[in-house]
Amino acid sequence: MKVLRADFVTSAAAGGRADGIPADGLGQIAFTGRSNVGKSTLLNALARRKLARTSAAPGKTRLANIYRLSIEGGPGGPGRWGVYFVDLPGYGYARGGDDSASELAAVARAYFDRDSGVAGRGSDDADDSTNRDPSSSSGSSRASSRGESRTANRGGKRTNHATLLLVDSRHPGLQSDLDAARWFDSFGVARHVIATKIDKLSRSERVRNLKEFERIFGSTPLPVSAAGGEGLDELWRLIARVGREQPR
Repeated sequence: MKVLRADFVTSAAAGGRADGIPADGLGQIAFTGRSNVGKSTLLNALARRKLARTSAAPGKTRLANIYRLSIEGGPGGPGRWGVYFVDLPGYGYARGGDDSASELAAVARAYFDRDSGVAGRGSDDADDSTNRDPSSSSGSSRASSRGESRTANRGGKRTNHATLLLVDSRHPGLQSDLDAARWFDSFGVARHVIATKIDKLSRSERVRNLKEFERIFGSTPLPVSAAGGEGLDELWRLIARVGREQPR
């Protein structure tokens, strides 16, 4: 597989709609996760070039930054194909306090609540705690054990979209991650849990933490290391499986 091009497309704000989000039928992979979990670093590792800006200060991403990748071959067979990477604002921390946190949550909500059918409005039994903004970790809700088997687009409009929920492999069970997982479930979003920074764990810590993540989310997350490259090929297989599927 070869990444032929990787270009910044646009930044989309909230404004009640997902203004600027492409709707051309190309597959979309949304990168979500707590601030400073390594979203931009992982995105750059997958693109094999410096595409997204990284920062040591959490809460820097304020918009949905969208990138288009053109790829030759790879999982799924030969030929050229394309996919969008959508880097959503991190939750759990916002520079500027509660107002900024609400602003960042609105960007994510606008993306997943689009009229274009990327995700459903939410389950019929969703309550107020389920629909809490993922930027807030004050709730007591727990992630559903339904895990990654949760299917997106219950209306059947789009199948070539996926959400990567990035969690720090060193810190299983953070409330902000649990709230985010349930928030995605309430929208019917197919979330795939990715455990970042796996290279920072010892062998025994790795086994213990991945078992804990499995208990929490109902399925074992994919462990990855942007620094060492572990898990990136398997993650690309997931991206290709979603991105190369024709929209329905």
